[in-house]
Amino acid sequence: MAGGNERSMKALKEVWKRAENSLCADCGKPDPDWASSTLGVFICLNCSGIHRNIPSISKVKSLKMDHWDDAQVQFLAKHGNAVTKAIYEAHIPIYYYQPTYNDCQVLREQWIRAKYERKEFTEPGKQLPYSDGVKEGILWKRGRDNGQFLPRKFLLSEREGCLKYFTKQDAKEPKISVKIDVINATFQPEKIGNPNGLQITYLKDNKTRNIFVYHESGKEVVDWFNAIRSVQFHYLKVAFPIASDNEIKNRLTRNFLKEGYMEKTGPKQREAFKKRWFTLDHRRLMYFKDPLDAFAKGEVFVGSGENGYRVQKGLPSGTQGNFSWHYGITIVTPDREYLFTCETESDQLEWIRAFTSVINQAMTPQEYASKCLDAVSFPS
Repeated sequence: MAGGNERSMKALKEVWKRAENSLCADCGKPDPDWASSTLGVFICLNCSGIHRNIPSISKVKSLKMDHWDDAQVQFLAKHGNAVTKAIYEAHIPIYYYQPTYNDCQVLREQWIRAKYERKEFTEPGKQLPYSDGVKEGILWKRGRDNGQFLPRKFLLSEREGCLKYFTKQDAKEPKISVKIDVINATFQPEKIGNPNGLQITYLKDNKTRNIFVYHESGKEVVDWFNAIRSVQFHYLKVAFPIASDNEIKNRLTRNFLKEGYMEKTGPKQREAFKKRWFTLDHRRLMYFKDPLDAFAKGEVFVGSGENGYRVQKGLPSGTQGNFSWHYGITIVTPDREYLFTCETESDQLEWIRAFTSVINQAMTPQEYASKCLDAVSFPS
C-alpha cells in the first residue's frame, strides 16, 4: 500500500511539473497547488474556493495535503491545463475579459462559471447574453448628490453606439446618452461597498464623469461589463478598419493604474496641502474630494519622458506649503511642477512606479491631441 502511495505521488509530481500546469488554469497565478479531480485542471487556492462552490462540476483537492489515487492521477495526466483549456476555452469572444489573479472575486467567479458550468465557450457562434449588440435592464445607481443607490433602467445599443440610463422605468427620454467610444468600465467593489460594484466613467466636455452601479446578481453585472466591451469592440472595428483585433482589444475597458489618497498643494506651491483621492487612468491624473464623487475637481495630463515629463522622489527644497505627510513626489511637466505627499514610503514608491510606467511609454497621436489637458487648472 505504501509503495502504491509513493508511486502515485511520484506520478502526480511529474504531471504537476509540466510547463502547461505551472500557472493556474483560471487566473494565471504561478505555482498552483490545487487541482480539480473532475476537470483535470491545476488551480490556485483562491480559484479552488470558487470551484468548491460548484460541486456538481468540480471536485478539488490539495496537491500537497490530500491523497490522490492512481485513477485520479491518471485522469490529471490525461488532461491537464492545456487539454482542458482547449475544450472549455475553445471559442472565447475576443472582447471577453479574461480576469487574472489581481482581479476581483466577481470577475473570477463568473469567468470560472462561464467556462465550466455554463460552457459558454465550447461551441462556435453560440448566442451569449452579452453578444447581442443590445442590452437593457435595471442597475442600482448611486445618486450624484444624495449618495443613495436607486434602481435605474440602462440601455446599451450597438446600433446607436451609446449607453443610456433613465431615471424612471417608463421615461421616454434618457437622463444621459453617452457615446460608447468615450466609456470605460472597471470593477470597484471596495470603493463602492458592494462585491458587484462597477464604476462606469465617460468623458463629457473633455472631463471625466463617474457613475457607480451594482446588481445583486454577479452574473448580470459581469454580463453588462462584457456587453459594453462587445459593443465597443464592434464600434471600433468600424471606426478603425485597418486595426487588428488585438489592437482594438487593447483599447477596450481598462483598470486604473493606481488609486489612493495623497496630499496636494496649489499652483503657487505656498498653499496648505490638502488630502484628496487620486485616480491615475493612464495619462489622466484626476483628484476628488471623495472617492465616490461624480466629477473630478482637477485633472493633469501625464505625458512621456521624451516630451519633458518626469517624476521625482521628494519635494523641491524650500517648499512652503504646510503638509502633514512627509513622503513627497514631484511631477515635472513642460509648464510647471505638481507637488504631492504620501502617508507612507510604500505609497510613495507605488505612485512613483505608476507614474514612471506612464512616462516611459511613447505618446500616441490621440494622446498628443488630448495634451491640451495639461493646461487644465489644478485648484486646491
